[in-house]
Amino acid sequence: MSLAIAGMGWVTPLGTGIDSVWERLLQGEEASATTISEQFADRAYNVFRVPESALKGISHPRLRRASAISRFAAVAGLHALESAGLKLESKTAERIALIFAISNGGVIYTKRFYHEIVGAGAQAASPLLFPETVFNAPASHLAAILGVTGATYTLVGDGAVGLAAITMAEELMANEVLDYCLVVGTEEIDWLLCDAYRRWRLLRTAPPIEPFSKQNRGMILSEGAGAILLARDGFVTIERAHPGGHFRRRADAEKILKRILCDLDQVEIDFVVSSANGTFVDQAESQALQKIVPNALVYTVTPALGEGVGAAGLWRIILAAQALRSEEVPPVLHADHSVRLRLSFSRTPIPSAQRAIVLSCGLNQQAAGLRLAIQ
Repeated sequence: MSLAIAGMGWVTPLGTGIDSVWERLLQGEEASATTISEQFADRAYNVFRVPESALKGISHPRLRRASAISRFAAVAGLHALESAGLKLESKTAERIALIFAISNGGVIYTKRFYHEIVGAGAQAASPLLFPETVFNAPASHLAAILGVTGATYTLVGDGAVGLAAITMAEELMANEVLDYCLVVGTEEIDWLLCDAYRRWRLLRTAPPIEPFSKQNRGMILSEGAGAILLARDGFVTIERAHPGGHFRRRADAEKILKRILCDLDQVEIDFVVSSANGTFVDQAESQALQKIVPNALVYTVTPALGEGVGAAGLWRIILAAQALRSEEVPPVLHADHSVRLRLSFSRTPIPSAQRAIVLSCGLNQQAAGLRLAIQ
């Protein structure tokens, strides 16, 4: 069964709102880096943060003490429902499922919770902070705000988890009891995360992110959320969501990506939204794309928005849907013109485009893909 996108919501380092962020991407804009530090360490990191202005207008008692990741998710989810023109009344709330895609989770409050325990002992454990340390905290907040009483799930994975959530949504929507499924991918940024990714040799010290470079100089982490309201009718159809797979070694990522592309490339593909982010992912996707869909236009948003990890998969789906709807692709920033791919180095029209592939190759051995179509 194929599902369709009925509404979308976006919270990014370039702001909120589908039209607003999309226009900035088309103009070749990129997020500004912010330096974060830790009082117990001398190393600082550059990240792409969501501006405070992006969260104005959202107020709810549930969010008063909630971490940033929950606030990002709430804004994106509410925008997706609003863009679809869906008002959640009691009967509607019973027929909507909620799926969250998360990678790192609520790191900020988790670090604070355990810091207090280490510093002052177990008696200092905060009952207010503890609920925010679990991975399904954002899903709990949004479900309560919306009054959703149907199925609510949280998937935990790497950068490919957003596409895995779409596959799960297809399975849920096979049940006729449900009319909608709201899929949300969200992430927040903290110094601790940056330090971990640096130790894994995946982070670079400062922008720019250089996609498909011969040297994997690393990525810059970012935060935000993406939300997609799935229904049986909408403006863009998810023709096929590939379940993807796992690779034990980085060298095996290319094999899985080729298999995904071969399965999705059964019809003419107009463009591909890649997950290239300045790491080993770039070479794996480049090799697979050159061999399976060498003529397709390729775009990656990571140099403009940063690596959003859990949010990134939903960002890419939103981008592909917007490109199909507007019939143009934004410029790929900071890419070398010697790259052996058909990249959109400038704002590129794609008249009468009908299909797009979205790829997600995560940093923790997961890969997935899907194909979108517009009639």
